[in-house]
Amino acid sequence: MDTQTAKYIINYFPNLLTDLERMAIRHNNSTDKLENSISDNANLIKIYREKGWLTSDQNVLNLLKSGYKQFELNTANRILSQNLNKVFFNNCPKCNQLSRTPYARQCRFCGHNWHNVTVAQFKLNNSFQITGRDFFLLGQIVKGAVKVGQFIDLTMLGLNKKPKIAAIEFALKRQDGKVWEDIGLGTNELTEEDKEYLKSIGSFGTPFDIINER
Repeated sequence: MDTQTAKYIINYFPNLLTDLERMAIRHNNSTDKLENSISDNANLIKIYREKGWLTSDQNVLNLLKSGYKQFELNTANRILSQNLNKVFFNNCPKCNQLSRTPYARQCRFCGHNWHNVTVAQFKLNNSFQITGRDFFLLGQIVKGAVKVGQFIDLTMLGLNKKPKIAAIEFALKRQDGKVWEDIGLGTNELTEEDKEYLKSIGSFGTPFDIINER
């Protein structure tokens, strides 16, 4: 694995990091800031430790003992070995090079553009399943139009799946005197683990893509 691929995994799938790995990243970032600071480092170090941005936990420091680049490679390899189905590599359809982000639709290497794959964007409010029915993602369409047979790109939610939309239903919602209609996108292509993961997320503030091919 190269360093760019490791950075891609760590930066765009942070939900797959362990608590110790998150602390190691905070510790490293804080150390870099202190090295570049022209202020009184002794005072800053005290503040950083009080806020939990620096640590003396040997388990965390051991992760960084071979340098940050090696830490990134080790962490990315661990994530792939344990969560391969949750990491999406957004490779260019033309040259197969890895895109800068999971959401890019233009290749930084060959210039190929595949924006036409995205037909809509959907903002998730919650997920649920009624016994004997499809699993539904409930929310709002913020752009475009959605049809049965299109695909839900769950990459942004940390799930490397693009299940087909098998049903579209509407639900009337009431809260605090307000009434609105949510749209439910039903699919039967997710595992029980996938469903529990999506239900645990609840609402998700950033819209994700609905695409016409996968």
